[in-house]
Amino acid sequence: MIRNKMKIGSFNIRSRIVMPPVATYQSTADGKVTEQMIRYYKERAANSNVGMIITEHSYISLQGKAKEKQLSVSSDDDIEGLTRLTEEIHKNGVAAMAQVNHAGSAALTSATGMKAVSASNVILPTDPVMGDGIEPDVLSKDEIQKVISDFAAAAGRAKKAGYDGVEIHSAHAYLLNQFYSPLTNKRTDEYGGSLDNRLRIHREVIRAVRNEVGEDYTIAVRLGGCDYMDGGSTIEDSVYAARVLEEEGVDLIDVSGGMCRYILKGHDEPGYFREMSMAIKNAVKIPVLLTGGIKILADADALLNEGAADLIGVGRELLKDAKWEVCNVL
Repeated sequence: MIRNKMKIGSFNIRSRIVMPPVATYQSTADGKVTEQMIRYYKERAANSNVGMIITEHSYISLQGKAKEKQLSVSSDDDIEGLTRLTEEIHKNGVAAMAQVNHAGSAALTSATGMKAVSASNVILPTDPVMGDGIEPDVLSKDEIQKVISDFAAAAGRAKKAGYDGVEIHSAHAYLLNQFYSPLTNKRTDEYGGSLDNRLRIHREVIRAVRNEVGEDYTIAVRLGGCDYMDGGSTIEDSVYAARVLEEEGVDLIDVSGGMCRYILKGHDEPGYFREMSMAIKNAVKIPVLLTGGIKILADADALLNEGAADLIGVGRELLKDAKWEVCNVL
């Protein structure tokens, strides 16, 4: 299964192992690509035989910056460095996707110089605390439209920089995930309340991105589909959300956690989000990517064979070892 090629939207990848976005914070203070970052991704593209690399979350506006030295896709000045990055990845026959993100209330004031914003004035229920741990300002409808425009502009820059596709980040307690989760979205307008309303901003972001990049460009969403917390989003919610995303023309669902982030407490088995990924895979026709706890190739192959997902993400192991063990098999 691992050796099988797969089409994701407009492009093919050579294997079903993906390097998912794992932040390295190797950028300059203003988010520009550095030589260190280029070497890091070049080594993994050259040595691991993954089919695709999704580069680390990149902020779409200064207000949405999560941490110091986070990668930026917020300015046209970022395109030159990002182009060098994608060129090095492509030299080794690996596809490259950019992950675009707004941190929302997870943004650090020290990194942005601005007050954090969110769907509602709710402090994130994450452990450990993300951002400044204080109540964010509530986004107005006009400000929501600005966020949507920023996502679209960032996707356009990613395309100009040579990325094969763009992944919209709605997981790990960041802004779009804050709209999706009932734990952090207490709005009473059309962006809050029902699950359909909490997904409204996702629909609008996808449409704006599609309008910017065109019909033949690949769009993915990293979906923090389940919070695994009392009163939070559920696996049933994730299945409904995945169907909505597919209807809007998304080409790939990258499954992960919501307010629990990328860790599921009490679980360290390979593919610990597989109950959710399998439910989503059975509900949609587009490819599904599963990440979490996968350390050896045999476990990745087993998850593919049992139908837990179409693609397997290996993050922490590739973060530690550019060669991992895929290189000995493919």
